Amino acid sequence: MVFRRVAVAFASLVCLALPARAEVVGEVGVDWIGNDIIVEAVADPKISGVTCHVTYFERGIIDRLKNGNWFEDPSNNSIACRQTGPITIGNIDLSKDGEEVFREGMSLIWKSLVVNRIYDKTNDTLIYLVHTRELTDGSAKMAISTIPLYNQPVEWKNGKP
Repeated sequence: MVFRRVAVAFASLVCLALPARAEVVGEVGVDWIGNDIIVEAVADPKISGVTCHVTYFERGIIDRLKNGNWFEDPSNNSIACRQTGPITIGNIDLSKDGEEVFREGMSLIWKSLVVNRIYDKTNDTLIYLVHTRELTDGSAKMAISTIPLYNQPVEWKNGKP
């Protein structure tokens, strides 16, 4: 019985440490050479009741062969986040840098699509920022989505900041 409690506690900690996982919910072809716009749903792992939908461009094999740059997709992305259930906020980073919620590789090693969460205490709002992180050159392409927490029931597991 004690072993089982320890195993469940350990599994819970491991799950909290892992970033969010995305589920592909849409794939729209944009041309005849196989380029697609991918739509993924990402549930915030530390805030239940919030789901973000992230879109990005994925190059097809013909485009990769034709234009080179085989291992890289463009840094064009978009995000929309909404309340999808009762909001319960766990132990989140309240600093101005916020916290990485999701990351997915956009090239072999150099580029990642990243979603960060920032809590705006003054306006009691969650901000989700999608951007591309590159090893050498940062990209100025980004998008944000906000979820105001005022006038709705929100549970803070560690007390409101």
